Parts: sequence; C-alpha cells; structure tokens
Amino acid sequence: ACLAGTVWAQHGSHMIVTPNDLKWEDVAALPPGAKIAVIEGKMNQEGPITARVKLPANYKIPPHYHPVVERVTVLSGTVNIGMGDKLDTQKTTPMGPGTVLLMPPKMHHFAWTTEETIFQLNVTGPWGVTYLNPADDPRKK
Repeated sequence: ACLAGTVWAQHGSHMIVTPNDLKWEDVAALPPGAKIAVIEGKMNQEGPITARVKLPANYKIPPHYHPVVERVTVLSGTVNIGMGDKLDTQKTTPMGPGTVLLMPPKMHHFAWTTEETIFQLNVTGPWGVTYLNPADDPRKK
C-alpha cells in the first residue's frame, strides 16, 4: 500500500472512496450471499488489492485457504474465525469491529457469522480460494 501511495503521489493523484462509492457484487468463490466491493486492484491479477467483503447473518464459509498472505480488518459485525480442516463453531475466535487478522498463505481456516458483517481485505494478488473439500466450492455447482 505504501508503494501504491508513492506511485499515486508521483502522478499527482490520489483516491478517496466513501461507503456510498462502493459497488457490491456477488463473490463467485464464496457461498451464495457474500458480496464484494473491490476498491483497488483486480482480484485475479498481480498487485495490491483492497476490497470490502460483506457476509450476511447466519453465514458459513467451509474450510479453505488462500494462496497469499491475508490481512483482514473487521469494520462492522462479528466474524467468527477458526483454524483447521473442519468447520467447528465451538473452536472459533470472534472478531468484532477493529479486529485485525493476519494469516500466512495456505493456512486452513473457516468462518461463520450471526449478524451481517463487513471486513476489509488487503492482499497482494492474485487472490483466490481453495476449498479443502472440492464439493464445498460454489463455482463447481
């Protein structure tokens, strides 16, 4: 992000994005109901990515991993995160607004909500999701 800011400054421009500017779209890589608003970058290309992800209430993301370091900041609601190969709601940590999660590449994890939750995702692309059980992948249904 620092490099991106430097590049913008060199070109004499900057970006301000308000919540009203966000364009929410479905997330094909997550179970139906999740929405994403990409602020910076392209999810499938190299480079910095800043995106907001909105999960509905009573939502579950089966065990999966990502190819890159993930930096997640919860903005509203609570996302319950667990590490491991099986979704177990009893083995999770609730992350409320302001909580930051840093995960290394290929860390097996799962998540669930009880209320609508919005978090910001900061990664270096390309970003992706690999489900431990291929049958959980909504792109294959």
